Amino acid sequence: MLAAVDLLALLAGVGSIAITGDPGLAALAVLTLPAWGLLFVGYGLYSSGLRRVGHSTVDDLPGLAHVFLIGTLGTWLFLHLSVGRTPGFSQLVLFDAVALSTDVVLRSMVRDLASLVLGNERVLFIGSGPMMPVLARQVLRNANHGLEVVGVITRSENERWPLPAVALGELGSCDASALLREHRVDRVVVSAEGIDDEPLLALVDECRKLNVKVSALPSLAAVIGPSATIDQLEGITLIGLNLPTLPRSSQVLKRIMDLLGASVLMVLSAPFCAVAAVAIKLDTPGPILFRQERIGRGGKPFKLVKFRTMDADAEAQRDALIASSRQKDWLDLEHDPRITRVGRVLRLTSIDELPQLWNVLRGDMSLVGPRPLIEREDRNVSGWARGRLDLTPGLTGTWQVLGRTSIPFEQMVMIDYLYVANWSLWTDFKLLLRTLPIVLSRKGAN
Repeated sequence: MLAAVDLLALLAGVGSIAITGDPGLAALAVLTLPAWGLLFVGYGLYSSGLRRVGHSTVDDLPGLAHVFLIGTLGTWLFLHLSVGRTPGFSQLVLFDAVALSTDVVLRSMVRDLASLVLGNERVLFIGSGPMMPVLARQVLRNANHGLEVVGVITRSENERWPLPAVALGELGSCDASALLREHRVDRVVVSAEGIDDEPLLALVDECRKLNVKVSALPSLAAVIGPSATIDQLEGITLIGLNLPTLPRSSQVLKRIMDLLGASVLMVLSAPFCAVAAVAIKLDTPGPILFRQERIGRGGKPFKLVKFRTMDADAEAQRDALIASSRQKDWLDLEHDPRITRVGRVLRLTSIDELPQLWNVLRGDMSLVGPRPLIEREDRNVSGWARGRLDLTPGLTGTWQVLGRTSIPFEQMVMIDYLYVANWSLWTDFKLLLRTLPIVLSRKGAN
């Protein structure tokens, strides 16, 4: 299906050459399609999505951009050598833009269709450990990963870290092969902590025979993150950890993106801000803006600015409500009585966050970064987790994309640390792309 839509996208690009230039050149360009197919295969744009968990079209973007750039240059070279005539520069740019944008849209549609027709990947969890329940909750909470949990094969450690899944037996005393067949398992997720090599290798071999994919959650998963490197030394696998440091050049690039992005967003959001300000003033007495001290980069406090969504004396009511909080480390209420009528709308649409663009321009915040905490919440973060403050807090971030207030405090601290440890400009770009659908769906809004 992906190969078919790639072909359609390329034909759309060729069509743009035919319309704006020489139809004969467009016809000759069709002859390069087999070479384009080799490029897609070479960049792993078909096989990688079958092996990886939660792979999306956004993850394909770097590879697609490379393929279309190299393929366009190759097509130009082929036409130049074969007939001595080539499309103009503007036609090549149009071809690349039309083909790439069409392919991104069609690949997204194909993945949605495949998920609808083929269903989700059926996943069996094996073992436990401190990170396994976190992973299981995230899989169950977010359907976008395309995973369906069928159960868990337990160990004695599961009593310490119980999993939110049906127990299908104990490791070592149940027939794993029969369970894999009976429950039509597509993928096994193993926490290798405390499992002897012999049963683990036997399980992997059984999965190989049944064509079941295997994902391992190693004991150092809390600090590895996606930027870890896999090395081989005399047949022994070594995992290189990416330590949470950020070069000065990366900091400059991130700041440039913040200034450009915040400036554009402030202009585009100005009408919404004006309507919100009038609505707040008419709804309840009090200021339009709400200012609160948050802990920023390196532990330095700053004043965060938002549209006021609560009663003017909301902070004075906080201590009385903390006993009803669903989480002990921060105030999380299903129905907060302090929220105003207009405030409820502003929160559900995330319009209340727009004044933070001013914080981004000032340098107190970034477009993407760790969640900015108030001082009493920050006191609950200690040790290695303080590394989350090595980057400027963000208007959005992994915590928002994964569910905002639905994420437990401990997990939020962990994913913020992993974001800092594995930061890249591409990661920020992906998180910005994924934020808009989250905001529109109001997932995790409180």
